[in-house]
Amino acid sequence: MTLAHTAWGDAPPSVLLLHGMLGSADSWWRVAPVLADRRHGVIALDLPGHGRSAPDRSATVARVVDAVVTTWRSLSDAAPRLAIGHSYGGTVLAAALPSLTPERAVFVDSPFIKQGAHDADEARAYYSESVAARTAEGLRARRPFYSERDIEAEALAASHFDVETAVALSASPGDDWTPDGSTPALMVRPAPSPYITDEVAEALRARGMAVTDVPGAEHSLWYSHFDEFLAAIDDW
Repeated sequence: MTLAHTAWGDAPPSVLLLHGMLGSADSWWRVAPVLADRRHGVIALDLPGHGRSAPDRSATVARVVDAVVTTWRSLSDAAPRLAIGHSYGGTVLAAALPSLTPERAVFVDSPFIKQGAHDADEARAYYSESVAARTAEGLRARRPFYSERDIEAEALAASHFDVETAVALSASPGDDWTPDGSTPALMVRPAPSPYITDEVAEALRARGMAVTDVPGAEHSLWYSHFDEFLAAIDDW
């Protein structure tokens, strides 16, 4: 599978962005232009079943990794200088590190251990409810820190989201894709985070990964704390 993508900047592609579950390439609408202004060619992918990419009703993390790597290689002859993955996109990025071989990787509140074999009916109900809640009105009420442009991006992404692709991912086998430390990597997490707890953060630091906290931030850090999110990457 080749994935749909959005590009920013005139330079050859050197930065790869992977959105989270229920998001899309447009989730990076504010981050990507800043990176492009720094003379990077930026590529944001729509993962399978998201945005303009086709569904994959047999999706596994391995299949999504294959699609990501295939798409990047169709766009660039070189490995990414920087790859950033948010949440589920960070899980995919971690699993893709051996094949994608970015020079540096940033994970944004991304769990690396996937619990597999979830009940399909329960997953279907969960994702269906999540989609139904992500209307413009719902987002405006539940996420007051979103700008109107943020709301537009996330509501549109939800309307394009393929529930059955997510169900297949939930039902697929679990695994542990925690990076082994061979790629310089940073974890940016809100503090507190239900995904990257203090215990998990210390374990990542022990493996050589840098971990930066953004107190009070939301799961999508750049929506709630844009300047602090960019500063975390710059300081690293």
